[in-house]
Parts: sequence; structure tokens; C-alpha cells
Amino acid sequence: MRAVQRYKLRLERKRFLVRAWRKARELLLVADRTDDIRPSDVLCFVTLRNERIRLPYFLTYYRDRGVSHFIIVDNDSTDGTREYLAAQGDCSVWMSQGSYKRSRFGMDWLNALMRQYAHGHWCVVVDPDEFLIYPFCDTRPIPALTDWLDSSSIKSFGAMLLDMYPKGPITAQPYNEGQNPFDIACWFDSGNYMIERNWNYGNLWIQGGPRARLFFDQNPERAPALNKIPLVKWNKGYAFASSTHMLLPRGLNLVFDEWGGEKASGVLMHAKFLDTFTTKAREELQRKQHYANSHEYKAYHSGLNEDPNLWCKWSERYINWRQLEILGLMSKGNWA
Repeated sequence: MRAVQRYKLRLERKRFLVRAWRKARELLLVADRTDDIRPSDVLCFVTLRNERIRLPYFLTYYRDRGVSHFIIVDNDSTDGTREYLAAQGDCSVWMSQGSYKRSRFGMDWLNALMRQYAHGHWCVVVDPDEFLIYPFCDTRPIPALTDWLDSSSIKSFGAMLLDMYPKGPITAQPYNEGQNPFDIACWFDSGNYMIERNWNYGNLWIQGGPRARLFFDQNPERAPALNKIPLVKWNKGYAFASSTHMLLPRGLNLVFDEWGGEKASGVLMHAKFLDTFTTKAREELQRKQHYANSHEYKAYHSGLNEDPNLWCKWSERYINWRQLEILGLMSKGNWA
């Protein structure tokens, strides 16, 4: 890597850290339980808005897998999200009425809080509709994975975002609070993915799946990115550069093997396509707080008018993580 490029990326990282410091002024503390955090705790960082119905299952899912503390930014929810989280004994909560878009879609807020509270911790950084699947997740908690990553001197763990969906129109089966969303959205595309190397940041750029074939069929290159780095051993000098798609320093993005082998990786099962999504898409389109003038939500709004069925004859029903490994969507690498 050329010295000039390395220098530019260092400046970019410093700029993100300065932005985070400035945007921290937009955060108002709601509930602070960070004194309870122990040095060995796995932390979970989330930015959200109006996700009250999802939270009971989301919190239970990650608690059961070894997350000890949740640090959450609520972007001015109106559905009781903030009050619910503030009542949870393992949640520290901030709120912001600031612009989600001008905070780089919440990443400036999270970068600020991670710099203050995450140094030295393994951190799960996800949205409330993302559920991390990793090798042996049916028998081993996240701290077992992070112990192995530590012993292997690995500081970041990659995962592909896997869009899950029901069979039939997404409005046909109502989602109830506390329910496992994958009781409804239990299907996924086993293929139909495009992979490209991002030479500047060193990561893989993945697109495709049901969103590309249904909502972006005319412009698949504009489909949402599916590459994520949801698990990181944090250092206060790190910064997320673009959502959780890529990090700085650049080496944290090398979550694949360049020499023909396979590094351990996971999948983020994405429970976006429930009956609640139609209302959510309409709201977010009106707010205009998302990437590229909300072109993604414009596509959703247009497609959802027909109450689409994302299922197709090539859809696979989810069984377990081993199925995903056989399909080449994740890998246990040399973790035995």
C-alpha cells in the first residue's frame, strides 16, 4: 500500500474521530449504568428509532449469547422505545434529536460512545433487526468466539448480511412483540450475490439477495451493501468509516483470507421484512434521513405498494449455521 494512500486514510480516520467528538454534544444522557461494565464484558452498541416491538427479542437474543451491556442511542423515538430501554438494568441509553443523516447515519454518535466506553472490549455493533450467527453459535456464546479470536490475534470478525423473508406477502403474518422474527421470516437467497474488492479500504463489497432482485432489479449496482464487520476488539483510535461496512485503520477490514484459505466469518440474519416494514419504510421515506437522498427507501416504498412476495423457487429455508457454511455464506475457518 502506497505511503500517500496510508497517509490519506490516517487523515480520514482523524477526521471521523473529530466529527464524533463534535457530534457527542448532540447526545443527552437518559440512563447511565456504565459503572457496571467489567473489563471482560462483551458490549453491544446500537442506534435506533421507534423499534419498541423488536426490543424484547433483540435484547434476549444477545443476552443469551453473552452480551453483558448495551449502549444505545435513541434518535428521538415516539413509540416508547426510550422508556423501555431506560428500564432495562443492563442498558445505558442516550437520546438525540439531531439529524440521523448529518451524524453519518448514527455512526458519529456510536464512534463517540465507543471511544469513551469500548476501549479494550469486544463489541457487537448491530441494528435491532440484525442477529449475529457465527460458527458453533448453537453451543458456544460470543465470549467463546472472542477468546478464540484473541488467541489468534484477530481483532475483527466479518459477517454477510443475509436478508430473511417469509413465504408469501410480507403483510400476511403479523409480528408480535417478543416473537422470534425467524418464525415468520425463515427463508433466504442461497445465491444471487455479487462480490467486488474495495482496494482503497481493503474490504469485500457484497450486493445481491432479495432486495437486489426485487427492489433494485433495474439498477442492481445500487442495491444495499451486505458486507458487515459487526464484531470488533475496540481501540479508542478506531472509527467506523461507513456504517459497519468498513473500519479504519484499514487492516480491520481484512476479514477474509487473501491466500486462498478461509477465515472464520459469520452471517447477520436480517429481519427487516416483517409486516411492520411497510409502515417503517413510509416513515423513513418521509423523514429523508437515509443514504443518497433515501433512494433505498424510495425503492422500498414503490415495491411495497404491491405487497410483494420475496419468496422464489430458489429460496432456502433456514435450518442452522452449518447449512450456511455448506452454502458458502459463512465459515468456521480453523476454529474447531
